[in-house]
Amino acid sequence: MKNKILAPIILMIAILFLAGCSSGTTNGTTSNSAFLGGTQGIAANFEAFGVQEDSIYTIFDTESFPLEVTLVNKGEYALQPGDVTVKLLGPSQQELEGISSWELKNQDAIEPISDLVPNGGQETINFAADAKFKSPVTGFLDREWFANLDYKYQTQLIIPEVCLKEDPTDDRVCTVDESKTYFVSGAPVTVTAVVESTAGRGIMALTISLSNVAGGKVAKIGEDFGVVEKLGYTIDDPAWECKSGGRVDEARLTSGAADIICKLKEPLEDGALSTKQVKLTLEYTYRDLIQETLRIKSGE
Repeated sequence: MKNKILAPIILMIAILFLAGCSSGTTNGTTSNSAFLGGTQGIAANFEAFGVQEDSIYTIFDTESFPLEVTLVNKGEYALQPGDVTVKLLGPSQQELEGISSWELKNQDAIEPISDLVPNGGQETINFAADAKFKSPVTGFLDREWFANLDYKYQTQLIIPEVCLKEDPTDDRVCTVDESKTYFVSGAPVTVTAVVESTAGRGIMALTISLSNVAGGKVAKIGEDFGVVEKLGYTIDDPAWECKSGGRVDEARLTSGAADIICKLKEPLEDGALSTKQVKLTLEYTYRDLIQETLRIKSGE
């Protein structure tokens, strides 16, 4: 009787163990992924203005204060000098003195996250060592500081096994009509699905779904941020042509999402049957905004 009770329990444990060992992927997060992954690009914060009182940085109107923004690269694209523009917003420039510039760029390369740099490279942008409010205040005054970040970034997509099959009814080697395993680099714009299908005899098609997951704004490199968010992309294999909404090499995001459809330009030869790796690179400028409160108290 005891053995009859134990048998189904052992079977259930075995099923759960096998499920935990599954390597199926639709989001590029398997243990053998080519990337560490993640959904961030630049993470930024204001360095301390002064001491904190009730969780608010507080200074006296007779004091000067440092004004610095630290950038940390939490994604997997190496930022080069000048790739990040930080612009201070909020208080009127006429209220303050001692600020060298209200808009600065990164001076050094900022490394991406990696096994060697798990927290990502960083750089501190120094706007002022001794900023100061020009006029005294009565009681106290709160000022909201903002830093607008515009930075170039890339998302890398690797699809390790695209099925190239002239005859889709041939059940050997690989399957055409299915979701594909893929790997995507850490970035604020990511890939959420890759599906292969046929678009005619010997014509393979890939539908690649994108999503802006970090909450910022997206623009095509070299263009201004506008109502329509868009980005550029390139594929590493000239045998494919990619379009999004009928546009070549440009995707426009609707509610933060878009699909890119890549098709073979020419049908495969009769009897073709193989698998091949395909890489896609998304290129864009990303915009984010950080905020911090500074309280200025009367020094009298």
